[in-house]
Amino acid sequence: MDFLMSGLAACGACLFTNPLEVVKTRMQLQGELRAPGTYQRHYRNVFHAFITIGKVDGLAALQKGLAPALLYQFLMNGIRLGTYGLVEAGGYLHTAEGTLSPVRSAAAGALAGVMGAYLGSPIYMVKTHLQAQAATEIAVGHQYNHQGMFQALTKIGQKHGLVGLWRGALGGLPRVIVGSSTQLCTFSSTKDLMTQWEIFPPQSWKVALAAAMVSGIAVVLAMTPFDVVSTRLYNQPTDAQGKGLMYRGLLDALLQTARTEGIFGMYKGIGASYFRLGPHTILSLFFWDQLRMVYYTYTK
Repeated sequence: MDFLMSGLAACGACLFTNPLEVVKTRMQLQGELRAPGTYQRHYRNVFHAFITIGKVDGLAALQKGLAPALLYQFLMNGIRLGTYGLVEAGGYLHTAEGTLSPVRSAAAGALAGVMGAYLGSPIYMVKTHLQAQAATEIAVGHQYNHQGMFQALTKIGQKHGLVGLWRGALGGLPRVIVGSSTQLCTFSSTKDLMTQWEIFPPQSWKVALAAAMVSGIAVVLAMTPFDVVSTRLYNQPTDAQGKGLMYRGLLDALLQTARTEGIFGMYKGIGASYFRLGPHTILSLFFWDQLRMVYYTYTK
């Protein structure tokens, strides 16, 4: 039940934040391995990107990749939050004195995140491909031109096998390790502190909401550089053997991006990342906390 509630909570958040994921993906691919000022900026900022995509690709394009996004969120966060919830319920995150251990919390969050992300990697790759697809005049990054999620998975599987479906999975893991450990550690720690300080009434939904807001800021700052290179690793063109043509791996992608685009290149789309990750973190953690509270209230 913990896994089901976690997956449903993440899907609920995804419905609201997927348009921001589309914008974030396009902004992260814009000017890929090009020095600042040497390319046309189709998307000047988050709001301009929304208007441009809606005007050129149509409003429906803002929900591109929704099917794989929902499936990925259900798989990844069902496993991630469900596993973390079971570990937390088992009392493994607290010290002998009963206080929350940030180190244990971060480790549990990272391990749970790795499990979920690796299993859901093929879905995330296809989601990235679909969200990057755009009309020629505003296209950024490599264009795969898939017809949909199942067609994309079938095509990649037939052409490159299982190895092709999990291409970029290892490069995407640091993003999840940093993001998941930061998110769950800051969420649990902030919630614990607020409960101790009695800022809000016990069991109040405001505790979870405030803790999720703090967690959202921390996640965006820590995760964005890894998110940028992860998007690029998944979206890069491949040769006949399914090997990436632009990057050899995570470290190569980080170094190439930093050398050609500078430190700001590592934080491309941070505005979109915050507007997407902030609400998504707040909504998913809030839904997760409330669903668990209702479930445990009525099953005890």
